[in-house]
Amino acid sequence: MQFAILIYGNETAMMAMSEAEQATMLGAYKAYSEALVAAGAMRGGERLRPSPTAASVRIVNGKSEVLNGPYAETREQLGGFYLIDVADMDLALAWGARCPGASHGTIEVRPIWTM
Repeated sequence: MQFAILIYGNETAMMAMSEAEQATMLGAYKAYSEALVAAGAMRGGERLRPSPTAASVRIVNGKSEVLNGPYAETREQLGGFYLIDVADMDLALAWGARCPGASHGTIEVRPIWTM
């Protein structure tokens, strides 16, 4: 069963990290990714650019509207995700708890609804 592990964190705090702190964080994510691969659970994942580079689109009265940047201001922003394939939600939550982002932000684990 596939799950998305969504990594929410404070972009401002992350951008303020020293180079040494950033290197430590990236090393933790590399180790986490390698553990997912070794367990045969990794299906994909990417780091996202900061939210000011995002745009939102929606259809209103049949016409598309594009909004620059994040739609709503929040304390935490979506910074990246993993797509994993594991037996059940308990195992997905265990992988979510191991994600380095769990120590400085929030990890959302959501089952994938196959299209």
